[in-house]
Amino acid sequence: MPENNTAPSKRAAVIVNPAKSVGPALKGAIFRLCETQGWAEPLWLETTVEDPGAGQARQALEAGVDVVIAAGGDGTVRCVAEVLVGTGTPMGLVPLGTGNLLARNLGVDISDPVSACFDVLNGSEKSIDVVKATLNRSDEEQVFLVMAGVGYDAAIMADTVDVLKDRMGWLAYVEAGIRKLPGKPVRAQISVDGGAPVRRRIRSVMIGNCGRIMGGIEIFPEAKVDDGVMDLLVLAPRGRLGWLGVVAGIFGRHKSETESVEYFQGKSAEITLEQEQEFQLDGDHLGSGTHLAVTVEPDALRIRMAAA
Repeated sequence: MPENNTAPSKRAAVIVNPAKSVGPALKGAIFRLCETQGWAEPLWLETTVEDPGAGQARQALEAGVDVVIAAGGDGTVRCVAEVLVGTGTPMGLVPLGTGNLLARNLGVDISDPVSACFDVLNGSEKSIDVVKATLNRSDEEQVFLVMAGVGYDAAIMADTVDVLKDRMGWLAYVEAGIRKLPGKPVRAQISVDGGAPVRRRIRSVMIGNCGRIMGGIEIFPEAKVDDGVMDLLVLAPRGRLGWLGVVAGIFGRHKSETESVEYFQGKSAEITLEQEQEFQLDGDHLGSGTHLAVTVEPDALRIRMAAA
């Protein structure tokens, strides 16, 4: 009988953030997993400070792989996704970060990287929305998958201590949030789907493509990653007791709008600020500015994961 020399027909690229990786053990485990599951040896690409994922994703596309696995935190996932959007090449998730928010919202296993990789190799594909963001009227568009923010929440991302993130996980953001709680509101105009702008004195505007944030908190109760719309949350606490209204509106047993919390939903939005505020996309602090425009791109990214 002739020998079967047929080579594996599928190949994955693994784009890994070495700062988040558990080291050579993870690489060896994923290589062995690909072999046992009938996949070719994966293309292993490490991110760098200078290139946190986009260049590696382009290299993976040029290699013609069947799936690009983002192994890292939400920042790595965002950078990889930015290149894969609209290409049809699916992305898989091996969560290694602090928040792993997209993975949590999709129900991906965040406790075991090898198990998550197994689900990618043996799973099925689904399409999710992405949101394109333009900061300060720039010609450059960036994407986010989970959440963007201007003001208070972005200031938290900017000021979270990395050492505490390594030691405390998502609780490090709580520590930064407490430190950043004092502050002055800023005048803002918010327009949804090209409508007449609403004017508020805000501490923060958050835009969600998913509902769940750190600690399992459902901050956008109606948000779905594949519904073709995004959700906006406007925080406008008044005075020292205003934050109690924020807590009631977001974390209360029956979430609802208060004078401190408002929800909006649409396919596009534009936020104009009277004074510069901090910006963040999926936890990445991107500086400060006075203008943010966001637009949903429905079903723009393919995700390969365990079947629901």
